[in-house]
Amino acid sequence: MLGAVSQGALPGDWVHVYDRNGRYFGSGLFNPNSRVPLRVLRHADTPEDDSHLMFLLDRAVDLRLGPLGLAAQTDAFRVVHSDGDSLGGLIVDKFGDVLSVQVHSLGIWKRLKGIIARLHERLGTSRTVIDIDPGAARNEGIRPGEIPSDSVRTVRIREHGIRYEVDFGTGHKTGFFCDQRENRKRLTRWTEGKRVLDLCCYTGGFALAAKVVGKAAEVTAVDLDENVVASARRNGNLNQARIEWVHCDAYAYARQMRKDGKQFDVVILDPPKLVEGREEFEQEEGMVRYEDLNSLGIVITAPGGLLVTCSCSGQLAAEDFERMVIRAAHRVGRKLQFLDRTGAGEDHPVMSNCPESRYLKLLWARVF
Repeated sequence: MLGAVSQGALPGDWVHVYDRNGRYFGSGLFNPNSRVPLRVLRHADTPEDDSHLMFLLDRAVDLRLGPLGLAAQTDAFRVVHSDGDSLGGLIVDKFGDVLSVQVHSLGIWKRLKGIIARLHERLGTSRTVIDIDPGAARNEGIRPGEIPSDSVRTVRIREHGIRYEVDFGTGHKTGFFCDQRENRKRLTRWTEGKRVLDLCCYTGGFALAAKVVGKAAEVTAVDLDENVVASARRNGNLNQARIEWVHCDAYAYARQMRKDGKQFDVVILDPPKLVEGREEFEQEEGMVRYEDLNSLGIVITAPGGLLVTCSCSGQLAAEDFERMVIRAAHRVGRKLQFLDRTGAGEDHPVMSNCPESRYLKLLWARVF
């Protein structure tokens, strides 16, 4: 969609954007080598510069500390949610006194020192862990070593009275999934005295919520990644919670439970992203994997029990996800009584000009 570009516009520069009629359209960060060569951060009739980034950062922090009141509830929350805060290419989570930062834009990278300083000032944090995906670094022309991370391996946080250790060495993405915070709390209404299975448990968020706050009678948590299972086990020990941690493929474990005729009162399915892109083969392959996992999960949910099934695939529409879950249930001769649809917490906002960033989808259903 880009036409002529000024010869003086360099990778990472602020640029002024004009429409085909020469009218001022907005301003943004430019990188001709990127798959996203222009990130418009301001739609207005006056040009902007780095001061606008500081305005956007302050606006993001004001939301979390003001109306959402997150600092009074937990010491772990998302501070900047990329396009959802009009800061495409930047993700920041707060874990105790540590900022965990992901960068996917050269323009953001060139201004990262000032961004981090502003956030430390506003949030009272002092340390920073920076993560740059190697593919994004190559595409954007980012040299990760130019801004080193602080030497932080782990930090402890608290959420809903549960303690967690965030391991930046082995953890995925920013180290801990803040987006499921309110869903973990909601789950506890269903688990008292129940048998709970958490498939794809990661570091044990749902499992610990069910046991520590929800007072479940029995909790089993399964994940294929031995490093995160070890981290989950440490989290269990931190909370003196007796949970059966299983290092196993979720599909294989669920098939074995089906073969053994074992069922659970509450089943959580929270797999990693299974639909990787927009290509037809990627969609079809991912949907097959989702349907297989949901069919297995539904079979091993006791009649009248609760199924909580999740998808973090941004390329999968909520309606398509629900249709797939229904198909999976009918395929194994079961029916679902849907109770609700939920998603990420309020610290993961979605802008109207980027609705596809509403990636997380959860369905809450009783199984009959």
